[in-house]
Amino acid sequence: MNGFMDREFLLDTQTAQKLFHEYAENMPICDYHCHLSPKEIYENEQPADISQLWLSGDHYKWRAMRSCGIDEKYCTGDASPKEKFVKFAEALQYCIGNPLYHWAHIELQRYFGIHTPLNAKTAEDIYEKANAAMAKGDFRPQSLITKSNVKVVCTTDDPIDSLEYHKLLKNVDGFDCKVLPTFRPDKALNINLDGFAEYIKSLAEAAQLEISDYRDVITALLKRVDYFNEVGCKVSDQAFEYVPCSPADDGEINAVFTKAMNGEQISNSEADIYKTAIMKALGEKYHELDWAMEIHIGAIRNNSTRMFKKLGADTGFDSVGDCEIAKNLSRFLDMLDSEGKLPKTILFNLNDKDNTVLATMLGNFQSSEAESKIQFGPAWWFLDTMDGMTAQMKSLGNLGVLGKFVGMETDSRSFTSYGRHEYFRRIMCRLLGRWIEDGWYAFDEDIVKEIVQGICYNNAIKYFNF
Repeated sequence: MNGFMDREFLLDTQTAQKLFHEYAENMPICDYHCHLSPKEIYENEQPADISQLWLSGDHYKWRAMRSCGIDEKYCTGDASPKEKFVKFAEALQYCIGNPLYHWAHIELQRYFGIHTPLNAKTAEDIYEKANAAMAKGDFRPQSLITKSNVKVVCTTDDPIDSLEYHKLLKNVDGFDCKVLPTFRPDKALNINLDGFAEYIKSLAEAAQLEISDYRDVITALLKRVDYFNEVGCKVSDQAFEYVPCSPADDGEINAVFTKAMNGEQISNSEADIYKTAIMKALGEKYHELDWAMEIHIGAIRNNSTRMFKKLGADTGFDSVGDCEIAKNLSRFLDMLDSEGKLPKTILFNLNDKDNTVLATMLGNFQSSEAESKIQFGPAWWFLDTMDGMTAQMKSLGNLGVLGKFVGMETDSRSFTSYGRHEYFRRIMCRLLGRWIEDGWYAFDEDIVKEIVQGICYNNAIKYFNF
């Protein structure tokens, strides 16, 4: 029996151990997509206890707790910090096979020096030991980022955001990490959701212009893109259940826009007409500025109306969709590529049925503008598992060029979630190590080291021009 999450955790061959310990383990981190708060990074406050650090805002943990029948007051309610931590520990002991179990213990080991398994029996003792470590140590956001060897953080930011904290963070002495914004125009795209008309008014105010038709929306968004670019942004991010591609003329697009601004119901087909026009204009602008365009595909959000009314969005009630994505995605990418205006693009799927679709879609639109200009994004959210990450890398290895992969991002709101990069690196070294030991790939130390360190960090730094 192997030791519990010991030094060789997941590294089941000598080659895997060599790849991880000699090449991967000490590489810096480029977190090119996350949901950390730039305000919290700048204000740099010490968390009160491990419950505040771990449980506030973490819908992964809440979902597991709810699945164990734990009352909502211990997730998002008014239970005490200790009560919440103990209830989480009670749930965690049943999460056999869930990456949450591994993440939690990597974080306990790396940030708190605690190697005892967390469960109902040990919860109170670990709670006290973790809080004692926090009382003696520095668990402020900037310190955790520095300790984790993170060199670049790309937050997720609305086009109307002032980016004031990104600006302030540029002048913080002793903090060796770039905190850059990411342009996320979802609220301007989601014309069929409640609050769209009100948001467009806010966008007009931020861009300091009048918005009376869809072309004004484009003008406002492009103005905000330029502002984000001035602050150092190099990445955009768009989230869709499926990628829209329904080209239409100005009259049709404006008819849809006018209906939405008047508060009328918009059908999915009408929304696609509007979204296509906006995304085409944005894609052309991203190409002009040499930004990367991230496209996250496949989430069905806010499934529980009851809990959405109670708690709002991003509280653990989203799941995986099963739309057909290939044809529309191909048409959209080709629409930009045909005009020589397709930006660097990272395609993320949330349903693993689409691994082969995305891994083959890449090769249609590559060019000499960048190495692996079109990327198959890492396994994220519900695929951010041992099986999900392995399957994504296998698909990319089978059908594309794994050695040019930009690697892991956290997609997280937690300052201790950088243990997920270690988890990813161990899984990646396990996979590559097996291939090498089975004689499937020649072990040339220089080449293998370049591949491993590229996937860990170097490829992303080069791809995004950080």
